[in-house]
Amino acid sequence: MNKPTPLISQSRREVLLAGALATTVGLSATAALKSGDAAAHSLDQSKGTKTMNTIVSKDGTTIYFKDWGRGPVVTFSHGWPLNADAWDGQLLFLVQHGFRVVAHDRRGHGRSGQTSSGNDMNGYADDLAAVIETLDLRNVTLVGHSTGGGEVVRYIARHGTKRVAKAVLIAAVPPLMLKTAANPEGLPLDAFDSIRAGLTKDRSQFYKDLAVQFYGANRPGAKVSQGILDQFWLWSMQSGLKNAYDSVKAFSETDFNEDLKKIDIPTLVLHGDDDQIVPVQDSSKKSVQLIRGAKAIYYPGLPHGLTATHADQVNADLLAFLRS
Repeated sequence: MNKPTPLISQSRREVLLAGALATTVGLSATAALKSGDAAAHSLDQSKGTKTMNTIVSKDGTTIYFKDWGRGPVVTFSHGWPLNADAWDGQLLFLVQHGFRVVAHDRRGHGRSGQTSSGNDMNGYADDLAAVIETLDLRNVTLVGHSTGGGEVVRYIARHGTKRVAKAVLIAAVPPLMLKTAANPEGLPLDAFDSIRAGLTKDRSQFYKDLAVQFYGANRPGAKVSQGILDQFWLWSMQSGLKNAYDSVKAFSETDFNEDLKKIDIPTLVLHGDDDQIVPVQDSSKKSVQLIRGAKAIYYPGLPHGLTATHADQVNADLLAFLRS
């Protein structure tokens, strides 16, 4: 009668077999990952490279984006110093109405790379171009809020409208925020120096204070939740200090007058007339005069952050324009 195989021997064989199997699977998985990486990076380098939810711009900066839904494409460029999440109320609404929406975090903000360079309107516009070209988006409607509105205008001036069908500027900074001899209605340089000083001294408290004006919570009868104020602080704190600091110059001193004249597509301008951040008289009302055929809607009593405080109203007007 044969002796039974000792349990220790059986266990050892199982361990060895399991180890061999794991090694084989691991090597196969590694090969597959390497193959996937190669495929991901085989895209045209002139258009940037794409991985899951990020692209890499021409200068090597990682740009995060969200891409939801199917249908006609709408891209969103956010305001300073926030990120793409500030658009979620618009993104979800449009997905539910049959659109594909793409929103990216500007370089130095949110989940994108905190690069030391390129924190200017040309850099921002080129990053938007990299997103559009890498994802091969066409017949796009570009939507920009505040600084993002400047990004959209500069994109059109630098890259044209061959991929663009329409544009929407919401409480946007063009044509020029800074007071100059040619723009006497603008804000003095001291106002922007004060912003930079606030950032370097105590940016956390500065953002908490700024949120109140951003959403008009300091106005009598304003109904702005603590949650809205808190989310502004949260998003702002995700931006790099140098990036936010450099961006102040970008949004305040960039002259978009000639850029606006190059817009040759249907354009909608939306702005609240109680905007305490980007005064409507020296921004949208001037831009409309420079954009051929632009349509404007001015909201009585609405603040700068109207996409959050009055999302239903903004969404309805945005949808009507997209469908027109």
